[in-house]
Formats: sequence, structure tokens, C-alpha cells
Amino acid sequence: MATKRNGTVKLLILTALAVVVGLIIWLLPTAQAQGGKTQNMDDAIAKSTLVKVGDKAPEFKVEMLDGSRLTLSSLKGKVVLVNFWATWCPPCREELKYVQKDIVDRFAGRDFAFVAISRGETRAKVEAFVKEHGYKFPIALDPQQTTYHLFASNYIPRNFLIDREGNIAFFGVGYDAAEFKHLISEIEKTLNKK
Repeated sequence: MATKRNGTVKLLILTALAVVVGLIIWLLPTAQAQGGKTQNMDDAIAKSTLVKVGDKAPEFKVEMLDGSRLTLSSLKGKVVLVNFWATWCPPCREELKYVQKDIVDRFAGRDFAFVAISRGETRAKVEAFVKEHGYKFPIALDPQQTTYHLFASNYIPRNFLIDREGNIAFFGVGYDAAEFKHLISEIEKTLNKK
């Protein structure tokens, strides 16, 4: 009797699970062919992006984890990638895994600078995260999101590529392998412009 009851309970659980999975699949946006973003999300990202390609990048001053200060103007003449991220953001964490090898090391020795700016977090939280993951690339703090709000009002990770003249050459939001590969090609393209 107990075996029959256990079998019935397992069948009910599997049926319920199948229904839930079916509903999730059915309710997924049909816009997956657009890279998984719905039109509403694209609109929200566009509205929250405060600088566009071709705009002059806003001047900013940030404190680095090592205590030094960095301004965008101090990087004049270089191609600069500004990355906004947070320790609590899963796509940010995923993207940061590839930054050292695929961006910092790849473009070392060229007129290129990478600045990862932690958005809205304390020094202690960022230092602990960096130590845990062993990151060696430059990391800045933006605890009040002052710098972030010069570029955008919502959504991370965000990458803003700034050309040698200080103009926005490219920007990207979110992380996936294809987006990251495209970012790398945009860096290369911008570096090759003289």
C-alpha cells in the first residue's frame, strides 16, 4: 500500500513539474530571436542610457581601490573601456571572469585603458570580492553612483568604449558570450582608428 501511495505522489509531483516547465516555456517572450531581449527591455535600456554613440563622454573622477584618484581626462589619447558592475550582479560576475585575459592582457601595451567601476557598493565589500576572486585589473569605487549616473540610470553590467578623442564609440548592456565577443571586436576596431 505504501509503495502504491509513493508511486502516486511521485507521479503527481512529476506531472506538476511538467506543467510548470510547460508554462514557463509557453510564457517565454517570442522575441528570443532578438538576442533574448524583448522590445520593452530594449526600450527601457535605450531610455536609461544617458550617453549615445558619438556623444562626448562625461568627465568623471573616481577613487581607485588602491586609494589613488583617476579622471577620464587623465586618460586622454587612449581608448578607454569603462565597465560598470556590482558584486551582487550575476551577469557582472560572469563577465568579470573573462576581463583579465580577454581584455586587459589582450590589449596590454597598446593605447588602451580598462576601468571597472563598482556601482553603489562600499570599499569593504568590493575589496573582499576582489580578494576572493584574485582580480588584478584597475577597479574604482562609485558608492553613491555619481559616475554611473553620468552615463546611465539603470541596468548593469554596462560597458562604454571611449575613443582617443573622448567620444563614446560603443556601448553594451548585459553579458553573454556573443555580446562580449562583439565588445572585443569594437575595442580592436577603435584602437585601429588613427
